[in-house]
Amino acid sequence: MSDTSMEADLTRSANGRIAKERLYHGLLFCCAALTVFVTISIVATLAIDAVEFFRRVDPLDFFTGTEWVLRSDNPILGILPLVSATLIVTIVSALVAIPVGTAAAVYLSEYASDRMRSVLKPALEILAGIPTVVYGFFALVYLTPWLQRLGLDLSLFNLLSASVMVGIMIIPMVSSISEDAMSAVPDSLRQAGYGLGATKFEVSTKIVIPASISGIFSSYILALSRAIGETMIVVVAGGSQGRMFNPSEPFANLLNSGQTMTAAMVQAVTTDLSGGTAGYYSMFAIGLTLFVITFSMNLLSNRIAARYREEYQ
Repeated sequence: MSDTSMEADLTRSANGRIAKERLYHGLLFCCAALTVFVTISIVATLAIDAVEFFRRVDPLDFFTGTEWVLRSDNPILGILPLVSATLIVTIVSALVAIPVGTAAAVYLSEYASDRMRSVLKPALEILAGIPTVVYGFFALVYLTPWLQRLGLDLSLFNLLSASVMVGIMIIPMVSSISEDAMSAVPDSLRQAGYGLGATKFEVSTKIVIPASISGIFSSYILALSRAIGETMIVVVAGGSQGRMFNPSEPFANLLNSGQTMTAAMVQAVTTDLSGGTAGYYSMFAIGLTLFVITFSMNLLSNRIAARYREEYQ
């Protein structure tokens, strides 16, 4: 074969590779652009219908109102009771998930053998695959009666059972992400601690956790964002009556029913409210408010993770 024909074949081969690379680049760009397009579309839809809601309801009354009564005639639409119930669920679920999830991550990263880790980590992550409606029925049918037998004066629908179950649901998110962050800490830091006479517990709490704090804190924010947006557990176990937080009796707020922002959205779309009413459009205003809250939390998580990120060579 002549040198001229070999050069022509090489040229065709190079052109073919370049064409394939351009095709792959275009396909991957379309996939990335699709996620951005879907997000922008959702936000735009919420914003357009929320504007229609605020044409009917004064924004000041909506954001400062202390009563939420959704009905077809003369509804009272103040979002503060929904926000307070959402914050109660989020705080209590954090008190459940953060200590348990962090402790599980420390055990998996520092104490568990490879065989034990291969069993426990998938078992923990199975919790994330259970439908949330199952958690809700478990809280309603089993957890609430059990707490009542312990002597707590709980109503059938209450925020305490819903909050505990939401906390159990987000434990895998805390433990999995935190364990990944701890496992990324170089072994040289651990060996340095052991060389100075530190125990495994001291190495775990004074070296590994501080070195991976950005990833651990990010897992907390992501888990709390998941808790804020949880729907089925609070709908099934928490109730559907909007109650304003009573600071004089903080524990009593947990013992009674309450309505979170997501539960109110479900109520707005499942009741007999006709389209075009203020009650119907309220779910878009609630959804936009919820989006702003979770988006702000994610931005905060990214800022903190970037601020305290440790880079190892």
